[in-house]
Amino acid sequence: MKVRTDIVRMYKDIHGWVGIVSGLALFVAFYAGAITMFEEPLQRWASPPGALAAPVPVERTPELVRAVLAAHPEAAKGYQVNLQIGRENPARVSWQAGDRGGDEHGARRTYYAALGADGKLQVEEHGPSPVAQFVDVLHQQVGLMLDHEVAMPIMGAIALLYAIALVSGLIVLLPSLVKDLFALRAGKNVKRMWLDVHNLLGVFSLPFHIVMALTAVVFAFHDQFYDAQGATFSHAEERPAGAGPKPPVPGDRVEPLAPARVVRSLAREVPGFTPVALAYGKGRDGALTLRAMGRDPRYGLRGPTYTLAILDPATGAVKNADYLGGRQDGWGAAITSFFALHFGSFGGTGVRWAYFLLGLAGAFLFYTGNLLWVESRRRRERKAGAVTQTRSTQVLGALTVGVPLGCIAGISVTIAAAKLLGTGATEPMHSLIYHAVFLGFTGWALVRGSARGAVELLPASALAMACIPLSSIVFAAVHPLQVPAVDIAAGAAAIALMAAWNSTRRRVATGPADSVWSAGRQPA
Repeated sequence: MKVRTDIVRMYKDIHGWVGIVSGLALFVAFYAGAITMFEEPLQRWASPPGALAAPVPVERTPELVRAVLAAHPEAAKGYQVNLQIGRENPARVSWQAGDRGGDEHGARRTYYAALGADGKLQVEEHGPSPVAQFVDVLHQQVGLMLDHEVAMPIMGAIALLYAIALVSGLIVLLPSLVKDLFALRAGKNVKRMWLDVHNLLGVFSLPFHIVMALTAVVFAFHDQFYDAQGATFSHAEERPAGAGPKPPVPGDRVEPLAPARVVRSLAREVPGFTPVALAYGKGRDGALTLRAMGRDPRYGLRGPTYTLAILDPATGAVKNADYLGGRQDGWGAAITSFFALHFGSFGGTGVRWAYFLLGLAGAFLFYTGNLLWVESRRRRERKAGAVTQTRSTQVLGALTVGVPLGCIAGISVTIAAAKLLGTGATEPMHSLIYHAVFLGFTGWALVRGSARGAVELLPASALAMACIPLSSIVFAAVHPLQVPAVDIAAGAAAIALMAAWNSTRRRVATGPADSVWSAGRQPA
């Protein structure tokens, strides 16, 4: 395809600058996002065994609920009956409540309840490890240490830049698309090899990246889109003047259906839907509500791990099927497809593995993009007569080393720390561990320079990754292993990082002396 040279040059500049602005944040988002594809197994691996008695059978759940409500009446506002029990859901009944003495916006605590062998109520606050949830938040906020409401619009802006980089990169590649698509020229020209890898990853994962970019923008500006939709299309029912307030809903006079009967009702009405939890609660008007969270392998899910069915709390009948695959209207099915494409919550385990690999490939795409930009800038400076690299190029090279390796090591260390922290772990603790490692790696790279920093931080990253299986070995007595795949994957990643260290060490020793990747360069 013939494209004018000046147009290609313009889009190449756009692609380079937009990519360099958003690339480091997108590395964090894609690496953490790849890990969230297996959020439930990771949570199961990291969560300690519970101290509560064995969960009562589903048929005895009403007895447990009555005991909970008698001792903790605040649970009537909303409690959850877990139908599938494991370390990630350690009790049959759980609920949330605010801090004592806190306001309505105070921190929320989750409590878990069981019945002992003597029939007495047992309650504990310690539940599953929050490390998987922390990694998910890290993914959503592209690693920003800001409040969620502040970080999300910034994430949306980065996603828009990401979309621009995709379009401009495709236009740049069009003139040589057929000739260079399958080329992978390994040899002395290292820059050419990285360019081939970058182009290959970008073209073959382009549909995936387009989906990620568009859905990330929608998630970032979710509230604004829905507010605009409501203002445009809503037709609220108007009550005649003088009609008085709406009659109260007699929610307290409705007896909620027992969980075992709800499960049987769902099996009859929605065959193929497997409920994993039932959420009983009260709406703003005081009416009882009932939601069933579950999965149907035939359809995509509205959330990362489950979808919803809104039920009648008295009969168990489905009141709202907007989230149920196979029973949605066209608009609802389109929205669910949008969510499922981002979360990879369709097609079972095979799709999750594909998304996991595509997420890692995406992180590598942004890393190689930064490498190429730094190398191109080095050549332009050399042609312009610069004898030494500018400070901005040195800083960018150092960040290209420190941020990705800091992200990898920080996530690895905070995951490994989950078994050390045990039942006392909180999300802020994991955030503190991650950011301490991340900032330490980034600062080290800035002080030591990109070349020395890479040679020194790669083995440190491999050691951080190796801490995951090491923690399983050290704490095996008190924290029996449940998901060995996590340790196997971490061990393989540690080996891969050591292989990268060996290659980088050779590159630093034999590369051009005026490169930012030369050990002779001054630190940034």
